[in-house]
Amino acid sequence: MPATTPPATGRRALAVLVLIPVVAALALALFAWPAARIAPRDLPIGVAGPAAAADAVERQLGRHEGAFEIHRYEDAAAARAAIEDRDVYGAVVVTPSGTELLTASAASPVVAGLLREAVTAQAPAGAEVRVTDVVAAPAGDPRGAVLGASLLPLALIGAATGVTTVLLGLRGAGAAATLVGAAALAGVVGATLADSWLGALTGDWWAEAGVLGLTVLAIGSAFAGLATLLGKPGFGLAAALTILLGNAFSGMSSAPQMLPTGVGALGQWLPPGAGGSALRSVSAFDGAAAGRPLLVLSLWAVAGLAATALGARRRAEAAPSTEPAPVPVG
Repeated sequence: MPATTPPATGRRALAVLVLIPVVAALALALFAWPAARIAPRDLPIGVAGPAAAADAVERQLGRHEGAFEIHRYEDAAAARAAIEDRDVYGAVVVTPSGTELLTASAASPVVAGLLREAVTAQAPAGAEVRVTDVVAAPAGDPRGAVLGASLLPLALIGAATGVTTVLLGLRGAGAAATLVGAAALAGVVGATLADSWLGALTGDWWAEAGVLGLTVLAIGSAFAGLATLLGKPGFGLAAALTILLGNAFSGMSSAPQMLPTGVGALGQWLPPGAGGSALRSVSAFDGAAAGRPLLVLSLWAVAGLAATALGARRRAEAAPSTEPAPVPVG
């Protein structure tokens, strides 16, 4: 007689056949949709110079409705300071000798190029716009490709750390020590490759290693914590938050303000986006504006470690006692 497939096995196979295309479509949509809608949305830039001339520049930039968030500065020095503090991505400075554009390719090569095109296009015919890169991208990564491509490996390393910790049955202090130790080693290795070898990072080496390690810890503890609390579904939820949404909405290939409204802001509350922003700050801007993303990473790490400990405690309390039942006397 021909072998028959058990009904349960057939249902499982059908579930896989249905689920895989849905997951593939969702993943492609999450990554492709923001990339296809890249455009400035309330992108913070500065305008400096005499009031009348600065007003004219602001009106011209305002024609791009909703594209720019204009900040006014007294002079070029104040505009430079704002760029170095990561308050704005660039600034248009009007001087008696002409218009100067200040950019920061280290903050986003894409935004620097966009500002160059926008300001040059609105300049009078024949007028030359001087462009000064106040904070230039590293020579080892002039287009920001290495920095943008580093987020997915970091997410995968963090995921592997969290999954392995759970599958090995580690609990409590042992799980926390494993997550922290693995993240610290990943940070050291990452800084060695990206800074010492590739030259894609040029800031304080230990600060870069710390940010890389904290990013891995935030992701790894999220996997371990959610899986300890929820079981196998916790792995799926952690993957959706830190790998799919986290990387797709990070804005590292352009800028958070270049993504669809709300998407970039959400991405900065997830570990990959926060880790990328913090890494840019410590690598090229001496830590300017690193406080908020570091706080986000710390919250994820603490919450994940706490969930890991809480879940392990609940499981221990729910486990049946292995002591033998007392034997009645008489």
